[in-house]
Formats: sequence, C-alpha cells, structure tokens
Amino acid sequence: MSGQPDAPQQGSSSLADTSRLHLQVGWWSLLLFLTLGLILETLHGFKVGLYLDVSNSTRRLMWTLAHVHGTLLSILNLVFAMSIRLMPDWKASSRTLASRCLLGALALMPLGFLLGGVFIFGGDPGIGVILVPPGGLLLFLAVLLTARASTGSAKASGESAD
Repeated sequence: MSGQPDAPQQGSSSLADTSRLHLQVGWWSLLLFLTLGLILETLHGFKVGLYLDVSNSTRRLMWTLAHVHGTLLSILNLVFAMSIRLMPDWKASSRTLASRCLLGALALMPLGFLLGGVFIFGGDPGIGVILVPPGGLLLFLAVLLTARASTGSAKASGESAD
C-alpha cells in the first residue's frame, strides 16, 4: 500500500524539481543576458569601434542576436517552469526531454551567436555560429513536445469537465 502513494509523490517531486530548475535557470540567465545588453548599449554609447565600425557590422549583429536570443530563451524557461505545473499528467520522460532540449537551446543558441561575433572573417561570422542550428533544433523539439503536452492536458481537462 505504501508503494502506491510514493509513486505520485515522486512524480510530483520531479515536476516541482523541474519547475524550480527552470525558474532558477530562467532568472539567472535573464540577468546574464540583460547584463550583456547593457554592455552592448555601453559599447554603442561610447562609440567603441570594435562594436560600431562598419567593418564590424557582423560582430554587432552576432552579439545583438546573442543578447536577444538569450533574453527570449530565458523568459521561455520561466514560462516553461509555470506551464509544466499546469500539466501534471505530462509523461515524465517527455517532460524531461523537453526540459533538456530547452536548456540545451538556451546554452547553444546565444553562445553560438556570441562566439560567431568574436572572430569575423571578411564579413562572415566565426566558426562558433555552428552551435546555432543544433540549438534551434533543440528549441523546436522543446516547443513541439510542450505544445503536444498542452493539447493533451486541454483534452484531458475538457473530458473530465463533461
């Protein structure tokens, strides 16, 4: 008898742990990428050539993309943390995969843009930009899994209301 109550508690604990992880990662990464934005604004405000010269437009674009993607993915982690609490029936394996994909996207996409702007070659971004497509794929998968789970939750709650 004691084995049955433990299973839901472990599942809900895992749900709470995942939610807490995404809250922490979301808020700390938001702080990081907003700080990057302030640094970029400072470079712009002081007319730093490394950032503003026409020959460095690729660098400026890559670093701006790093800031924007990092900020938006941080906010998406916060949204994910809140959303999974509304989907307690989401299969743990699928939720874990979506969680890991979202965290991977948060790491790879901004880092790829940031590194792509460190070394530029004749207007082309550096090799670090190669991290962006895998990050985009991870983001796509995380959103797909979450959207599917939310549709399943909506159907389940609609059926129980009838």
